Amino acid sequence: MTTTSTPLWTAEDAIAAMEAEARGHAAWQAHGVSIDTRTIEAGDIFFALEGDASDGHDYVAQALGKGAACAVVSRAVEGLADDAPLLMVADTLKALEKLGIAARARTTARICAVTGSVGKTGTKEALRHILEEQGRTHASAASYNNHIGVPLTLARMPADTEYGIFEIGMNHADEITPLSKMVRPEAAIITTVEAVHIENFGSVEEIADAKGEIFEGLQTGGVAILNRDNPHFERLKARAGACGAGQVIGFGRDDMADARVQRMSLKPDASYVTATICGMDITYKLGVPGEHIVMNSLAILACVKSLGADLALAGLALGELEPPAGRGSRLEVRLPRGRFLIIDESYNANPTSMHATLQALGNTPPGPRGRRIAVVGDMLELGTQAKAAHAGLAEPIAENDVDLVFACGPLMEHLWDALPTDQHGAYADNSADLAPRVADEVEAGDVVMIKGSFGSRMARVLKALKTLGTAAPPRRTTDEELV
Repeated sequence: MTTTSTPLWTAEDAIAAMEAEARGHAAWQAHGVSIDTRTIEAGDIFFALEGDASDGHDYVAQALGKGAACAVVSRAVEGLADDAPLLMVADTLKALEKLGIAARARTTARICAVTGSVGKTGTKEALRHILEEQGRTHASAASYNNHIGVPLTLARMPADTEYGIFEIGMNHADEITPLSKMVRPEAAIITTVEAVHIENFGSVEEIADAKGEIFEGLQTGGVAILNRDNPHFERLKARAGACGAGQVIGFGRDDMADARVQRMSLKPDASYVTATICGMDITYKLGVPGEHIVMNSLAILACVKSLGADLALAGLALGELEPPAGRGSRLEVRLPRGRFLIIDESYNANPTSMHATLQALGNTPPGPRGRRIAVVGDMLELGTQAKAAHAGLAEPIAENDVDLVFACGPLMEHLWDALPTDQHGAYADNSADLAPRVADEVEAGDVVMIKGSFGSRMARVLKALKTLGTAAPPRRTTDEELV
């Protein structure tokens, strides 16, 4: 997020945007927006949101004590000074939405929105990395992609932003539409459609329709960027057209793709790609490994071009790309007698991303006498497909020459039963019990992949492995080695 000395919000503008009633001191200026007193900074507007487990009104005094410019509240708060700067509204979440909508209305930034079953955050972060070198860029923090995260990200967007990138997620129908209408993107990416959150849908086609809601907010004549290799391409293309898209760009391997890979060389920690992006040929190094990342880079470059940014500079920037934490980042742990490599995919998992990560593991050679080790936790929200999806991982595990598997969770027991015994590392009911068993087994030369849904808490395994030695990012392949 771009910072500026100019106030993000004046009291006058914020009051007008939220249709709020000012109480107490009302001559403040704000430089940020916060919903959490643990991370609040002096000069932030604090929104007292009401949730299932907590009520932000209980933290208003703390927020003001830490220097908040004002607090947005929907009821009286006891124990405050008479001149405490407050904005009274009927509903604090609705007020946050109004502030976000006002932020979108006042900017001339080129705006992109990203959704998809897999790769949303990585795609958003890659666009941030590229565009912040070409202009004042604002993007969603972490995975702020829901009914709170999207308006919060909008409200934090400075008026002089030149490029805005917004991640939009969902696990039910009708979630993306209102968020897309707030963001009003000029370009919208759907990375892919797969059986993710399938327990909340009747079919993958329904998931495609839910992802297609991103076009409901697309500006008239805007650009839709779709995976040409995905079986739902035509369905989504029709949805984009019905919503007023002026152009649909397909990306992938398909001969009909507008953003198409011509050649790629996959290395353990990078890739070398030659592609055609909407009629322009480009060769670039991609700093994050994996064939699935190569495919998403086509969508990224198509988006850069559609927003009017420099494609050649974007290609150069991709060489320095690094994956977000927990989504493919790599860590080398140095032991007294050598070192082992961790591929950290602990943030989340679904069948598609699990297959892609196992392929990345297969493309990573172990050190001398080392092994490929997969440490996997349950993939959640798969409904009736859960048993088959977990057992089916035995095939890509075999295809990618994985030597040893450690698994945890009741769903991963189906994989455990499907594996040959010589691939058995250990099985446990949960990641807390599995972590020490993995730590006892890992040796110098090993490559260890860690992956599972967020609820599986696979970061516990990562933490256990990091304590075995000195952890640091591995040496990256040079351009000469890459070619």
